[in-house]
Amino acid sequence: MKQEFKIISSLIEKSSKILDVGCGNGELMKHILENISKNIRGLEISKENVQACIGKGLTVIEGNAELDLGQFPDKSFNYVILSQTLQAFLNPEKVLNELLRVGKKAIVTIPNFGYWKVRIDLLFKGTMPITENLPNEWYNTPNLHMCTIKDFVTFCDKRKLKLTNSISLSGKKVSHNFSYNSGTNENFLTIEEIRKLIIEHVDPNFTI
Repeated sequence: MKQEFKIISSLIEKSSKILDVGCGNGELMKHILENISKNIRGLEISKENVQACIGKGLTVIEGNAELDLGQFPDKSFNYVILSQTLQAFLNPEKVLNELLRVGKKAIVTIPNFGYWKVRIDLLFKGTMPITENLPNEWYNTPNLHMCTIKDFVTFCDKRKLKLTNSISLSGKKVSHNFSYNSGTNENFLTIEEIRKLIIEHVDPNFTI
């Protein structure tokens, strides 16, 4: 199971009522169902994924989150999960508002377009990055609204949305209580550290 799913699961209290929006093939749902709460359902747009979920004994509704979250009453779930999907919506702000309407708490994960490896690809290769969380080429990606952690935090701040917990994943490394401190972060890389990263991940012949 993905490290991300393990972290999401650790944030959920036992026996909670949960909605997984964009639940995919149901991998996360099944883990939660078997280990945390029997009261979980999913909302998924793909017919193939819905069938895969049903085949696993999961309760999933076929629907589009941008259109169909309105069918759920206010605060009808303890947790609403949106994993790696926000950037694919036409109107992510509307979806976030709906998550917070139907759920007492929302757990949202995003691919960080400001991750240093992504920045290096853009800077030195001049191409859109391809990573584990961003596996598609620019012309066939479902992602419409890419953002960085700073973008997301700023978005929440402007709308007075309370961030109760934040976790940054970098490969298998997990940093709890991560906070994005734009402009004042003292942990800047030195030129030599940047050079080593470029040699290791981009161009072994790079010199400055």
